[in-house]
Amino acid sequence: MFRLDGGAMFGVVPRNLWAKVAPPDEENRISMAMRTIVAVGRGKTVIVDTGAGTGYGEKFEKIYAFEAATAPSEGLGRLGITPETVTDVIVTHLHFDHGGGAVVWSGDGWTLAFPNAAHHVQAAQWEHALNPNPRDRASYFRDRIEPIEKKGVLVLHDGGWALAPGLDVLAFHGHTPGQHLPLFSDGKHALFFCGDLIPTAAHIPTPYIMAYDVDPVLAMDEKTAILERAAREGWILFFEHDPQVEACRVRLDDGRVTKGEPVNV
Repeated sequence: MFRLDGGAMFGVVPRNLWAKVAPPDEENRISMAMRTIVAVGRGKTVIVDTGAGTGYGEKFEKIYAFEAATAPSEGLGRLGITPETVTDVIVTHLHFDHGGGAVVWSGDGWTLAFPNAAHHVQAAQWEHALNPNPRDRASYFRDRIEPIEKKGVLVLHDGGWALAPGLDVLAFHGHTPGQHLPLFSDGKHALFFCGDLIPTAAHIPTPYIMAYDVDPVLAMDEKTAILERAAREGWILFFEHDPQVEACRVRLDDGRVTKGEPVNV
């Protein structure tokens, strides 16, 4: 868990509206989760995003109100998975709260948390992360990003791609250039990892987009298209940042997409 400014998380939406669904603290910050997904099958063990990881320092962790920060490997251990057996890490994008946990501090530098895994990143995101603009520079930590390439595990993609049957990865560019998000399907049921396209269930309404988005109009259009498809095809939407709602379905009501009942994944 961590906290981000509520106004930044909801953009132009007035505080008296977003505060009803995401109550802020005395510093105007709202509670946020950092969830990952682990998928095992077809000879692969895949982790989607790694959270922020650890080792930021007291000042940084106080600003973002980190709670019980742990390395991703600790959570995997409870599932009987070791970091060495992870075959693929899909980093949706390289903001610190999504990709910071891809590395751990070894005492004399950063090393890979999942040393044998291919680390999948969009080429546009990789370039942007190494050369960010002043608006989002604070979201990237170059010293945590570069080991992925130096260790020879970086796999770059240009647009949508598939990792395995039943695991397609879709590309988006509104939140940040080259965010890619996995869609899991067994032919009957589908689960979409929303990343920062739809960070919480409260962001389902059309105008509820973030000030963090580099192209807010594109982000809104991308979100609308995904929500309409999810409603038509009955997808489960998995929220990386919602502190309470892990997942839900959506439905079309008179042409408008609305949140359905929460789903336990």
